[in-house]
Amino acid sequence: MFVTQRSHVVQQAIRQAAGDLRLMNPVSLVENHTACRMNRAGQRVLPNGLVWKPQLLLLSFASKILAEANLLLKLQDNPPGKPFGSRARVPPLPFLLSSLLQSRPQLKLPEEQFGDEEALDDDLDDASDSGDEAEYDELPPFKRLTKAQLTKLSKAQKKAYFEELEYREKLFFKKQLKEERRRRKLLKKMAETAQDMPSEQNNDNLEEESSGPASVPVPMPDLVLPTSFDSDNPTHRYRFLDSSNQWLIRPVLETHGWDHDVGYEGLNVERLFVVKDKIPVSVSGQLTKDKKECTLQMDLSTSLKHGEGKATTLGLDVQTVGKDMMYTLRGETRFNNFRRNNMTAGLTVTQLADTVSAGLKVEDKLIIHKRFKVLMSGGAMTGRGDMAYGGKLEATLRDEDYPIGRALSTLALSVVDWHGDLAVGCNLQSQVPIGRGTNLIGHANISNRGSGQVGIRLNSSEHLQIALLALIPIFRNMKRMLCGSSQSV
Repeated sequence: MFVTQRSHVVQQAIRQAAGDLRLMNPVSLVENHTACRMNRAGQRVLPNGLVWKPQLLLLSFASKILAEANLLLKLQDNPPGKPFGSRARVPPLPFLLSSLLQSRPQLKLPEEQFGDEEALDDDLDDASDSGDEAEYDELPPFKRLTKAQLTKLSKAQKKAYFEELEYREKLFFKKQLKEERRRRKLLKKMAETAQDMPSEQNNDNLEEESSGPASVPVPMPDLVLPTSFDSDNPTHRYRFLDSSNQWLIRPVLETHGWDHDVGYEGLNVERLFVVKDKIPVSVSGQLTKDKKECTLQMDLSTSLKHGEGKATTLGLDVQTVGKDMMYTLRGETRFNNFRRNNMTAGLTVTQLADTVSAGLKVEDKLIIHKRFKVLMSGGAMTGRGDMAYGGKLEATLRDEDYPIGRALSTLALSVVDWHGDLAVGCNLQSQVPIGRGTNLIGHANISNRGSGQVGIRLNSSEHLQIALLALIPIFRNMKRMLCGSSQSV
């Protein structure tokens, strides 16, 4: 147990310092104390009786030989004159399949920044929440009590007070949500009316808007840099202003950087265009550069509407995979075949080096009485004569007044078949409200490989003494460190 724990600590320190969590450094035990035990040949041995010098030399030689062998067997293009070469890199089909089955939100215009699920909720809420606003306005005046006044109340009076307060807050939030839906619908109608207006009147409105006062750039708050032993703080090098420019440019913070580093190793860029006042185009990208590698991730997507409840989304993803660039062209068509049902069919083509992979997916989303939602999707991915199949089923049960009611449960099942190897996973997460400001969140996942995880989390804004439970592992680790240091001495 001691060797395993100490080896894990050293390996974690090396991974954090190098910034690569995939490193698997071998561990060799060494004993250099002058009073350590020796064998008959005069060689120093470990407490378990093993001679450590030959093992260390063997490990070093084996690592060196394996590194040279990997360098000679490195995958590369076929050199000229050689009929047989190494196999080209093939992208992992299960990874591409999981990316294909991922449900993506539809890109919308700035005045339509809410999803299809919220639009369905609006249609369902028009009939159910018609009396909430009038009911809240008809309530008698209510005065909130202070903490000193609450302490003078009895237990039954406190319970009645908090029940009345929760009831009023619930009606107030419902009223706010309904007003927000009305505002969205009004903005949508105004946008449709503006498109039907004569072009001259639109130009006059644009001239009036352009002649208005320009927005003043505002300094953005400084981002937190990694901890360092240096006295000077290089934050001033990266201070920037938030202006009216539609290009959103932000630096990327590297949290696992070395000491004495400035902390920023990348740049993030975002922009939303509107072509002909009808077609939204989104551009986002992130460039990260350190002393060894350069990583690029870029996403270009657009959405085209062709009829009521029908839209097609096109996208291009570019990202760095090792020393190669992977290009993914995807397209999805979404349509409403029923009032509460959305169907999606999508295609994707991925190119990595000289390998081209293609995939197809079908997705169906059904909303039942705004409490129960079922998402089913299935697809297949092929490349270089290889095939991978997969499917996903996700069911969500939420409170009738969500997000006012905080109860939410999600069950997800995923199946992937690749080379006849079937991988099945199940994920369950549930959130149960306990009182006014306390939530109990539990999650569990399990797979047919025999691995799984179970976790329970408790959030509370009322019982702050629950936070004192965090002191138990802290004191335990401090005791272990103190006892371990005294034993080593």
